[in-house]
Amino acid sequence: MAIYDISPTWRTEVQNKARGGIPTCDNSSISTDLVAWNQIKTLLEKSQNNGTAFSQGIVSTYSLVYSVAFVFNGGVLAPNGDIHFVPYAANRGQKINSSGVVSTYSLVYTTSNAYIGGVLSSNGDIHFVPSSAVVGQKINSSGVVSTYSLAYTTSAAYSGGIISPNGDIHFVPSSAVVGQKISVAGVVSTYSLLNSGSFNYSGGVLAPNGDIHFIPIGASIGQKINISSIVSTYILVSGGNFSGAVLSSSGDIIFIPVGSNKGQKIDISSGVVSTYSLVYTTSNAYTGGVLSPNGDVHFVPSSANRGQKRNISGIVSTYSLVYTNGNYAYWGGILAPNGDIHFIPYGATIGQKISTLPAKPLNIGLCCSPFFNKF
Repeated sequence: MAIYDISPTWRTEVQNKARGGIPTCDNSSISTDLVAWNQIKTLLEKSQNNGTAFSQGIVSTYSLVYSVAFVFNGGVLAPNGDIHFVPYAANRGQKINSSGVVSTYSLVYTTSNAYIGGVLSSNGDIHFVPSSAVVGQKINSSGVVSTYSLAYTTSAAYSGGIISPNGDIHFVPSSAVVGQKISVAGVVSTYSLLNSGSFNYSGGVLAPNGDIHFIPIGASIGQKINISSIVSTYILVSGGNFSGAVLSSSGDIIFIPVGSNKGQKIDISSGVVSTYSLVYTTSNAYTGGVLSPNGDVHFVPSSANRGQKRNISGIVSTYSLVYTNGNYAYWGGILAPNGDIHFIPYGATIGQKISTLPAKPLNIGLCCSPFFNKF
């Protein structure tokens, strides 16, 4: 069995590139058009054809520096390869670098239920998405943490965020009655929604056509905003009970079942919403998902006692985990360039990852792409 490593040269390229524009598969700045999806799809298909050293993936755990339950919620991959855990109730930030070293750093603002999920901006800043925080908070590519004013705040306001092709960062409305976004220039503004309520949506996806889909956790209808800032709704087959979603290599959006007894997906080419069978279901089962280099969509285990994934042929299967916690273990996940899938600790006090070892290290720009690097 061949074992593939990331060369020092490749690491240097990772650290020096993928800054300035929306990161894409070429490790450089590009205009904010959607041609990137075709490039990304080509790389994904090549990765799937090359396969991985471990087709099933090896699950392992690692120690955290700051290991208190319910302090982080969601994660973001930075252009330098660091994975940042988003502070939910933490009094400091925590990250893991490309060498597996875990470290912490100071935050400017902390509070209970502060942020859920984050977004990598076009200039390399990582924005934490405000849940009950009354100010925005971000960390730049030099590691400087700062805050900024929000236009709208309320309890459990937003849950996750997505960057639009024009560079705007959209917060996904949970209990907010208005949408909120940040422009490339840093201007914060709000816009009207067609459907709002308590704990409506959780996480989102940028589709290949530029639409941002909010994922229904409590809402009975779908909601999206297009590249012209037009908000619209659409009919779902099985309503809510999903948290986060994954854009698959086929272009389908796969909703992640948090409490649903069946899966749900959207065929972007036709707009058809359909369901599929799951192998394992339970309450608060999974929150967020990650696309593996071989095309598998992994559901991130929250209160599930085993992993679950859906392959490129639509076959759903389960696998053993090293660590499980019936009380919301992980929330969201990130694919690292070395092929590791990191589950972001929420109720868990240890990290957990799946090593897939792709035939070649993934491009950092691919992993940082707004099509994938989000909750």
